[in-house]
Amino acid sequence: MSKMTRSLLAASALMLGLSAPAFAKTFVYCSEASPEGFDPAPYTAGTTFDASAHPVFNRLVEFKKGTTEIEPGLATSWDVSDDGLTYTFHLRPDVKWQSVQGYTPTRTMNADDVIFSFDRQGNAENPWHDYLPGITYEYYSAMEMADLISSIEKVDDLTVKITLTRPEAPFLANLAMPFMSIVSKEYADTLAKDGKQAQFNQVPVGTGPFQFVAYQQDAVIRYKKNPDYWGTAPKIDDLVFAITPEASVRLQRLQANECQLMPYPSPADLEAIKADSNLKLDSQPGLNVAYLAYNTTVAPFDKPEVRRALNMAINKQAIIDAVFQGAGEVAKNPIPPTMWSYNDSIQDDPYDPEKAKQMLADAGVKDLDMEIWAMPVQRPYMPNARRTAELMQADLEKVGVKASIVSYEWGEYLKRSTDPARKGAVIMGWTGDNGDPDNFMGVLLSCAATGDGGSNRAQWCNKDFSDLITKAKATTDQAERTKLYEQAQVIFKDQAPWDTLAHSTQYVPMRKNVEGFVMSPLGDFTFETVDLK
Repeated sequence: MSKMTRSLLAASALMLGLSAPAFAKTFVYCSEASPEGFDPAPYTAGTTFDASAHPVFNRLVEFKKGTTEIEPGLATSWDVSDDGLTYTFHLRPDVKWQSVQGYTPTRTMNADDVIFSFDRQGNAENPWHDYLPGITYEYYSAMEMADLISSIEKVDDLTVKITLTRPEAPFLANLAMPFMSIVSKEYADTLAKDGKQAQFNQVPVGTGPFQFVAYQQDAVIRYKKNPDYWGTAPKIDDLVFAITPEASVRLQRLQANECQLMPYPSPADLEAIKADSNLKLDSQPGLNVAYLAYNTTVAPFDKPEVRRALNMAINKQAIIDAVFQGAGEVAKNPIPPTMWSYNDSIQDDPYDPEKAKQMLADAGVKDLDMEIWAMPVQRPYMPNARRTAELMQADLEKVGVKASIVSYEWGEYLKRSTDPARKGAVIMGWTGDNGDPDNFMGVLLSCAATGDGGSNRAQWCNKDFSDLITKAKATTDQAERTKLYEQAQVIFKDQAPWDTLAHSTQYVPMRKNVEGFVMSPLGDFTFETVDLK
């Protein structure tokens, strides 16, 4: 790096309250929000995974960079029985756990850690199942992992056998997801002995490319290169997450070289970014969906005809024009059009306020007051939820519905929005985690995903829909799975638990001297391959 670049990086580090080693190569990422915690298992937010699962941890299998293709991770290989029920994983030898202040591991990663990582999520009797007040394992529950896994056995220190109750086509892809990160049983045992269980979610210990150093709440996360990493060593020495919720401030920091890469630029800033000779802009279609989830267990949202009427009252194209500004398209299905099994024959609910008003009257709905929940942070699928909610509010007023806008801090928003007693409708979205349709339809819309702490924020349980997606998971024939998912989308559209809003384009601005960053179709931000020219 030039002297000027080193000086700017040093100044940036000082602004962030960090020490800046004279010759260390430091990369600063202007992240959009604070993580909910550093234990990947209880959470579903990409922000949390970017700060925990990806830099600090590994999984048995991983997604190859820039794809949804599975490759070896902490397992070097695996065998699958002919009936698809038994998976035998052969673990990578001599994988070292990281050290943190107050803890130094005495052994390498082994089968005990793998079994612990699964068991604590699915076994209510495990002392680490409820180690935090109110903790839930949203993914593990929504994906029915507890029912799917019959047993996990330690064959020897480097071999684990997992037996399933039924064939599950996306099983390997599910194991590559962040919530299935392998954590240290020895670290957990040490914290339990010292009465410091909460530290498990505050000071993570993993096997990943970066080692956690410190977190200043809502400001800065600092990591350093893991000197004992089993894979290809990162090219940067220090990684800094500078938490910057406002997109305009993130861009200002990027332009000043206070950070070298940022997520989720404002659509209004894209042309200025393209025109800046010090920056470059990567883009790709997002594997995502933004939606408005009605609470289908609370009247009058328990009636499909009411939900469809509200959908017809909302002008989605106006939201695309005003909020996404060319960086998105109207959604009609719960999965994006880039995903296999997308049912393009589905007809979307038209924007028709007069018909919506009549349908509400026919359903006996008048003087309806409802809440629209708007997330406080920018997400890959939603540039500005508050503005979107305001447009919805104005549209609904035209059909006699009074809507009030509700918001909370991001972590609280995610937690409260799963409450089965929640009123009204919540703006949410999803970026695919593994490239499989089940990751949208099963995780977000199945009966198993309902309830407090579940990912089904519509609390919608339709037996015909759930039967179809359960059947789809049980076969590896993609043509058959496609037919079943297409049928499930027909039921979804008829029952309208959501108003499907948009699929967005993903943009990543960065400094011109950034090399090696690979955009993920899953929306992840990972930095082990990144370098500064």
